[in-house]
Amino acid sequence: MRGTALHGIEARITPDGLLEFPASFLQERGVVRLLEPADADLHHLVRLLRDGEYPRPFVIDDGKLRRLHFTLALVQSEMDVAEPFALHAAYTRKMMAFLLFLPRPKHVVIVGLGGGSLTKFCHRHLARSRITTVEISEDVIALREQFALPPDDERLAIVCEDAVEYFASTDDRADVVLLDGYDENGIVPAFCDERFYLAIRARLKPAGMLVCNLAVKGDESAAHIELLREVFRDRLIVQEVAGDGNRIAFAFNDEGYPPDWPAVEREARALAQRLALDFTGFAQKLAKSAQRERRRR
Repeated sequence: MRGTALHGIEARITPDGLLEFPASFLQERGVVRLLEPADADLHHLVRLLRDGEYPRPFVIDDGKLRRLHFTLALVQSEMDVAEPFALHAAYTRKMMAFLLFLPRPKHVVIVGLGGGSLTKFCHRHLARSRITTVEISEDVIALREQFALPPDDERLAIVCEDAVEYFASTDDRADVVLLDGYDENGIVPAFCDERFYLAIRARLKPAGMLVCNLAVKGDESAAHIELLREVFRDRLIVQEVAGDGNRIAFAFNDEGYPPDWPAVEREARALAQRLALDFTGFAQKLAKSAQRERRRR
């Protein structure tokens, strides 16, 4: 649709059906894209966005970065427009360190789609892996094309389902579960329950792993870590993510824990050449964290 002045705001419908208008109305750069029809009341929508009361996820694109927002203050995910398949956030790169221990996973389950960074990276670079992404929000999934997510195929399935129900009911086993589930209020409350992590562990293969992004601090972070220690019987390594305050927890289902660290270092060199991430640095830091965990016990 051609650009049209609606209620004093120049707006248009994009080729993939989103309502787009200048982000300057929100004191931002670029454009805003909403899951709204052409005849929407833009003044009302702008008020909701400014007040943090808009009930759906939305996109702000400044031509360089494309961001998925839950509110103006809360960026859920962002993508470099020039490199849509790169892992822009440091915590996502750190989560991929699971490949040091499981370099050839057959099935990767990702909880939380967001802008699809982990889903895209795994689908593109783990050519022999099947990827299942579980996302509770239909609206987040509806924005997948904005973030260059490929269509579902024999290797990729994006499932609209509550992760608690998914793990409670599925018979499918995973080599690794990447847990990155947050809403506008922080970590999903249902993910703070021991039963949820027990259900995940029951769906892991014997040598499988759970990798959690803990974007919370203080008592809440400590409570999650203790919960994981309990469920996975102290087979846990926790890593700080420099610069953003996140922690990544690597929980091992393998009763043969701890890992063979010389083998992990060899794998790191091969992965660094193939995927251009700092796997050597990941391996060194994980080994040090594992030593601290042993001393703690």
